[in-house]
Amino acid sequence: MPALRDVIAVLDGLYDPRWADDWDAVGTVAGDPDAEVTSILFAVDPVQAVVDEAVERGAQLVVTHHPLYLKGTTSVAATTPKGRVIHTLISHGIGLHTCHTNADCAPLGVSESMAFALGLTDVRPLETDAQAPLDKWVVFVPRADADRVVAAMHDAGAGRMGDYDQAQFRSDGRGSFRPLDGAAPAIGSVGEVEWVDETRLELVADGSVREQVRAALLAAHPYEEVAYDLWPLAARPSERGTGRIGRLAEPMTLGAFAEHVRSALPSHAGATRIAGDLDRTVETVALCGGSGDFLLGTAGAAGADVYVTSDLRHHPVSEHLERPGACAVVDVPHWAAEWTWLPTVAAAVREALGDTVKTHVSAIVTDPWSRTLS
Repeated sequence: MPALRDVIAVLDGLYDPRWADDWDAVGTVAGDPDAEVTSILFAVDPVQAVVDEAVERGAQLVVTHHPLYLKGTTSVAATTPKGRVIHTLISHGIGLHTCHTNADCAPLGVSESMAFALGLTDVRPLETDAQAPLDKWVVFVPRADADRVVAAMHDAGAGRMGDYDQAQFRSDGRGSFRPLDGAAPAIGSVGEVEWVDETRLELVADGSVREQVRAALLAAHPYEEVAYDLWPLAARPSERGTGRIGRLAEPMTLGAFAEHVRSALPSHAGATRIAGDLDRTVETVALCGGSGDFLLGTAGAAGADVYVTSDLRHHPVSEHLERPGACAVVDVPHWAAEWTWLPTVAAAVREALGDTVKTHVSAIVTDPWSRTLS
């Protein structure tokens, strides 16, 4: 059976914690990394009702989208709602892990899951994230020492490209130098020009390991003064990004599309609000799971006929609609939009771990709005 650390490794592979916003609180909140996990419950909110469901199901792990503690705390006393959640988890040996903004931007993440739930095709990020910056290293080393130097750089993280590692390019040539007074050359003599058969090594490395690569290079290189070039490379677009945009299989009116959205999301007591002409044709759809008023302008600029998100305020929508050619807007409950991610992540974990774990998607409606009057 997998341990908690094995399940977390799968989740981190899908939703790297480094992709989270700086203000966010993602990762493991409770649980022993060595504890066995045979049953996982997926939910939007880490509230008491969800934890009680995990206890009832015999789950050893709860995975939620929203963090339990988004801000710091000085107490986990059971006299507080969040403290009671922690006490219930620990007393029943249940772990808690959060994938929040790191799951918003990712493939198979919240916005992408919502796009698929709405039946969109040709889905892509509304705002594309850049890949982690890469460094290009060029190192000149005596030919006989090239294997040792490149191995040290590989061990430090250089030469990794996507699903490959130990990448390098070599070319041979000749280099010269003249040691001056005070030098202690590994090759040659003070005051004399020395020509050496050398190899030019070229590698890339993630910018986050720059100093580790530099230290490994300098430690392994035989020269007292090492000749190398370091070039930060321009960022490239990734498959990640904020929101999603895609197309409906068949165009429909805005009124019909709003009904389609309501039926595609899980049942809830909240309102589905519409801003725009109900008879306008909708084909290109932009969306953002969760609170997304910051992308209103982006959705319109991308050519969307409608933008779907949650928690929209009066003034941003009013100002948006005043712009010439503004797209329509559909506002849906926050919980319902983000719930669409739960079946996706549950399926991805099952695919990775096989029948060693059981996965359950919580159907408890944790949206705080329990009724809408019209």
